Amino acid sequence: MSTSNELEELQNRKTRLEEESSRLKNEQQNMEERVKVLEEKIAIEELKNNNDTMSNAISKLGSKIDELEKRLRQVSQAPGTPTPAKEPEPKIVENPEPMEETVPETVETVTEEPEEETVTVGAIDDSTELPPEEVSDDYKRRSEKKKRKFF
Repeated sequence: MSTSNELEELQNRKTRLEEESSRLKNEQQNMEERVKVLEEKIAIEELKNNNDTMSNAISKLGSKIDELEKRLRQVSQAPGTPTPAKEPEPKIVENPEPMEETVPETVETVTEEPEEETVTVGAIDDSTELPPEEVSDDYKRRSEKKKRKFF
């Protein structure tokens, strides 16, 4: 072969290799960009999953808070558990009026005995202060009686 043919062939080969090198560089750049895009997508999905998990946890906590607040309202409104702030203080009245739960007045008359016995019935003086435990127990008994009447 002649040197000019050989030179021409080498130049052609060099050109093909340069083209292939350029094509490989472009392919490498494209793949690097795809890697970056895929990494970003993965990061986004991980953040999205993390946010969904946190949102679910927050939602569960919110519903638990609502449930506990509802239970608190029910407990505070329950008639069996009066709160000290809402409990009325006993009033001292000089002439107390008979209440619903007072014992009805009874008069006994004895006809067989020659002597008459006189029975005097008066209203019970509610002015004596009961200990808080007894007041609370009495209140609970009354509320339980009321509950039984409705059911």
